[in-house]
Amino acid sequence: MLESGCKAVKEGVLEKRSDGLLQLWKKKRCILTEEGLLLAPPKQPPPPQQQQQQQQPPPAAPSTEPTAKIKELHFSNMKTVDCVERKGKYVYFTVVMAEGKEIDFRCAQEQGWNAAITLQMVQYKNRQAILAVRSTRQKQQHLAQQPHGPRLRSASNSA
Repeated sequence: MLESGCKAVKEGVLEKRSDGLLQLWKKKRCILTEEGLLLAPPKQPPPPQQQQQQQQPPPAAPSTEPTAKIKELHFSNMKTVDCVERKGKYVYFTVVMAEGKEIDFRCAQEQGWNAAITLQMVQYKNRQAILAVRSTRQKQQHLAQQPHGPRLRSASNSA
């Protein structure tokens, strides 16, 4: 999404419930764009002692950074943001995908991720609906113009 020129609307950290048996909360670095939500592993700067001792990073470190697993949740595949619940210092919410998959998140109440995601998703869906209406109108106008053209020609040919 970011490669296609979408600007980041909001950036920060969200906690995502893992799909595993224990369903642990894992921190994810999140980038909300006009097209969807990017989830990446949190940034972990190397400890200061390591930086001073080694001027060259070990070969494994640079290769893991570019191949870090980034998950993209595109708004076209999202159905809704659901089940918003406030407990203690956290807001818990669920993103429901079009195929029925549910992804649970939590964040500090003051961060407002659920509202930001919902707002961007609604804006995205509205943009898509407007484009669909424009496209339909253009097709109808094109079809409405076609039958008149040949009829006029055929009438003039027969005369």
